[in-house]
Amino acid sequence: MTTHAPTIAFSGIDCLEIDVQVQVAGGLPAFTIVGLPDKAVGESRERVRAAFNSLGLALPPKRITVNLAPADLLKEGSHFDLPIALGLLAGMGVLPPDEVAGYVSLGELGLDGSLAAVSGVLPAAIAASAAGRGLICPAVQGSEAAWAGDLEILAAPSLLALVNHFKGMQVLARPEPKLAEDDPDPLDLRDIKGQESAKRALEVAAAGGHNLLMIGPPGSGKSMLAARLAGLLPALEPAEALEVSMIHSVAGHLADGRLLRRRPFRDPHHSASVPALVGGGSRAKPGEVSLAHNGVLFLDELPEFQRGALEALRQPLESGRASVARAAAHVTYPARVQLVAAMNPCRCGYLGDPAQACSKAPRCGAEYQSKISGPLFDRIDLHVEVPAVNPADLSLPPPAEGSAEIAARVAAARAVQAERLAALAPGRGWRTNAEADGETLERIAAPDAPGRALLTEAAERMRLSARGYHRVLRVSRTLADLDGAEGVRRLHVAEALSYRRLVPGRS
Repeated sequence: MTTHAPTIAFSGIDCLEIDVQVQVAGGLPAFTIVGLPDKAVGESRERVRAAFNSLGLALPPKRITVNLAPADLLKEGSHFDLPIALGLLAGMGVLPPDEVAGYVSLGELGLDGSLAAVSGVLPAAIAASAAGRGLICPAVQGSEAAWAGDLEILAAPSLLALVNHFKGMQVLARPEPKLAEDDPDPLDLRDIKGQESAKRALEVAAAGGHNLLMIGPPGSGKSMLAARLAGLLPALEPAEALEVSMIHSVAGHLADGRLLRRRPFRDPHHSASVPALVGGGSRAKPGEVSLAHNGVLFLDELPEFQRGALEALRQPLESGRASVARAAAHVTYPARVQLVAAMNPCRCGYLGDPAQACSKAPRCGAEYQSKISGPLFDRIDLHVEVPAVNPADLSLPPPAEGSAEIAARVAAARAVQAERLAALAPGRGWRTNAEADGETLERIAAPDAPGRALLTEAAERMRLSARGYHRVLRVSRTLADLDGAEGVRRLHVAEALSYRRLVPGRS
């Protein structure tokens, strides 16, 4: 007799149905797992054997064969422990086979029979709901699965609790969905004194979802400004929260099974490798650019990142998705991020300061900034200089306007953009000006005659690429939205062009 215990394998955030087939037949005692398992799946034999011992059960002295179908798909991860154990219990007559086959199950078994958390419970629950099945998962991730909708969920702390539930000796209550808690002490722009032009650029970036590069000497406040950008952004909408949480679930980063409600802010160290930034590795896991989906990716000390890692970001920044191609896997993760980067003007950081500039200036600045390629630089909408803070500004009282006031203007501008883009480009899912394509920009961001003349002249003098031209239009439209203007005027184009100036030292 062959029993079936459905589970899933992951391809990005998509789920592939796996049929765990267990056969207990006569022959020499053996326990074999076939179907292209990786090492973690192969080791399930020992975990299942030990868990059964903790229940007072012994494996039958027969030939046990576990087949993971389809057999030509690589199976990775410890979440196959639970379906293998359930299929074996059904084959031994401990559990009813029909009921086991009605659930998608995933979980890692401890040697004492406890169920430990695994990656991907949220997308697995959504896949189970779509297939008309229930879900069995570890108790600590029940709240995560509960967001998948109206499906039967058995969130068990141990294998023994599951057996008791199926036998009617214990009832596992349906878990309640939970949200991640807000930061009790959020960062506020009131903490930063001076730097008014940088704060203005930060507001524009937040309002339109634009990429931002800040250049300035050490200690000028670039990292502080970037860290406070998340406080200006509106909370995730329900569809966005579900998509972001699915990515974090697959990566194993969804703490306590709570759905994310604030936009992600990821700030990897500059030693990060290409797989760490864009995804990959032996299991093609999502990288930082995908973990920051619908949020902010902050790259501090931008020129210090590996050249290859920075170049690998070009495609995700343009398309909004990260494609990871490996010999054994080809997966795509969402990666619609807002890039915020910070850098010093040169390696010592004091280019242009006559009191502290090194003897190699200006060559040191040109060499340092040349680590950022032109194509990557062209994908950044706003370039702003953050000068050293005047010591006199530090003794001033905190500014009257903080993050809450700016966030209100940002939310109003984003609401206008979302409504406009939903009407002009239905079905595209665009919510900010930064996502609009060239054709749509010509309809929503066409400047008036003086603005068009200024933009045309500036594009020729600054040698703007087609991408750079459209990015100026996007920023101009955002500036008009912040002003509450119907159309884009010359002053909006002028301010947008002021953020497009070349990096110091770059010819």
